[in-house]
Amino acid sequence: MNIFRRFPLVLIAILFSASGYAREPKATTPPLFYPLPPDEPRIQFLTGISSERDMQGERKFFDFIVGVDRMVRGIEKPYGIAAGPGKYYICDTDASVVEIADFKKRKLNFFQPGAEGALAMPVNIAVDTDGTRYVTDNGRNMVLVYNGDNYAGGIGKKDEMKPGGVALAKSRVYVTDLQNHCVRVYDKASRNLLFTFPKPGADKKATLFSPTNVAIDPQGNVCVCDTGAFCVDIFDSDGNFLRTFGGIGLRPGLFSRPKGIAVDRQGLIYVVDASTELIQVFNPQGQVLMYFGGPERGAATLPAGITIDYDNVGQFQRYVAPGFKVDYLVLVANQTGPNKISVFGFGHKK
Repeated sequence: MNIFRRFPLVLIAILFSASGYAREPKATTPPLFYPLPPDEPRIQFLTGISSERDMQGERKFFDFIVGVDRMVRGIEKPYGIAAGPGKYYICDTDASVVEIADFKKRKLNFFQPGAEGALAMPVNIAVDTDGTRYVTDNGRNMVLVYNGDNYAGGIGKKDEMKPGGVALAKSRVYVTDLQNHCVRVYDKASRNLLFTFPKPGADKKATLFSPTNVAIDPQGNVCVCDTGAFCVDIFDSDGNFLRTFGGIGLRPGLFSRPKGIAVDRQGLIYVVDASTELIQVFNPQGQVLMYFGGPERGAATLPAGITIDYDNVGQFQRYVAPGFKVDYLVLVANQTGPNKISVFGFGHKK
């Protein structure tokens, strides 16, 4: 009788040994740094987030043995991503939701409002300092505005535009418009259209073909990723053309299918290329400095959106290699592959 009472523990011990948990721990995978040696490392690929489980740490052995594991909803096809203190906001075009990765609760919540605020195809998101969320929706062809989880109204009239990227600066909302080949500038408070650019009579270099994504640099300049023209155009805050960089090609500094764009506090410009699966880093003048990503370890597989995160470095400290210090994070949304959100650390050797 006693042996049968002990049988489950014996079985667990056998499975524990057979599954490899009782063996010596495997050698850890060496950290993946960019650029490659002999250059000094500046960026480390830290980890990926594809489901709630990735936020909770390693799968518990007991759950593995007794089958207590529950189905975990994950991220399907992310495009835009924004970061805030303790949270990431992810536009999932296939699931028609905004997923909110909450690090305090270790939960992946699914924001899917109904009625007037319903999401059809959320593409990009910007979150203001007061928590207001601005979501560009290609299914509804407007920008949906939420005060927290509550729908607060929309920007844009029916079939007026096809919004792509969205960025916030002071009292303004900047929205790329694929339908009218321009950037639309709205007042935050009234949500009224202030103006569009490029302006009539502007330099021919300022022409926008397929403006997909937008970011604001520390000087308030507007950086527009023009997928159709294979370049990045930079305008001042009032829409006056300043300069352009890029072009079609596979060399560093050129693009094949540019999509997401982000700017850090130093003014460095990060541009995602969905075709080469690389992220290139440029100085404010448009000179290429380095690139990172690629399919190795799923670091970048069909990447789309990108954002910079200064608030949540501590959440990923356990992944940082000894002797390396991360100053801030670079998040890349991948539309396929093992890591739907790739987390990179930008830093330097100690």
